Amino acid sequence: MSRLEDAFKGCGRTAFIGYLVAGDPTPDESVIIARHLLACGVDILEIGIPFSDPVADGPTLQKANERALCAGATPETAFAMSRTLRHGSDAPLVLMTYANIVYHRGIDRFYAEAQSAGIDGILIVDMPLEEAEPALNAACREDIDQIFLIAPTTSPARIARIAAAAAGYVYVVSTPGVTGVRGQLPKGVPGTLDAIRRCTSIPLAVGFGISTPAQVHALCAAGANGIIIGSAFADIIERRQTEPEKLYEEIRHFTKTIRAAIPGALGDC
Repeated sequence: MSRLEDAFKGCGRTAFIGYLVAGDPTPDESVIIARHLLACGVDILEIGIPFSDPVADGPTLQKANERALCAGATPETAFAMSRTLRHGSDAPLVLMTYANIVYHRGIDRFYAEAQSAGIDGILIVDMPLEEAEPALNAACREDIDQIFLIAPTTSPARIARIAAAAAGYVYVVSTPGVTGVRGQLPKGVPGTLDAIRRCTSIPLAVGFGISTPAQVHALCAAGANGIIIGSAFADIIERRQTEPEKLYEEIRHFTKTIRAAIPGALGDC
């Protein structure tokens, strides 16, 4: 059983998945922030490799990538972050990246380095299923779960094909467009979850636009196995990047607030 599978089964509730860009606002501080997230209720951590053209991201995460790149972050920063977090933590770690980074490094090398760094899953945001065979082979060889996105606009036939290939969890995109905090969740999310659930039994984690306890509670009620939050953390980092102690305090408070909105969640930091 992989760490991801164990985390979803062990929770007995909806899993809290946090997302950070490695190196934001600096490599050292991103590790500290990640530790706060894990200590305060995040069950699974997605680590983004900073990239100059993150086409799936809205302005908030675009700026997070820019901050990380300006601080000197590279793919190695994400691997180093994972290795550091792996000492003292069994929480599942997922790399989120773009195909350009993986192909430039070499698919086999990338997956081998990820495995060595303690990574449990990889999501290549802009890799279509039709081009995924080399990555799927590498993931299988390195015992890494290959995660895929499914959007509300994905056809039923394509949902079935993606769901059959996915491992760890399916990243369910709540709304068409890019990442970013939104005031309301689209009404169609339950229908999207139902459509995917008819094709697979692996966990379904919903991301894009989630930032409030009310949204989290609604997704839990809709049957999401996981909720993914990234832009809300990046927004805190942007506002508090010159005030480290206030940054960490606000990160802890927000994490605990979201965790408390998940029915059945216990624990504090």
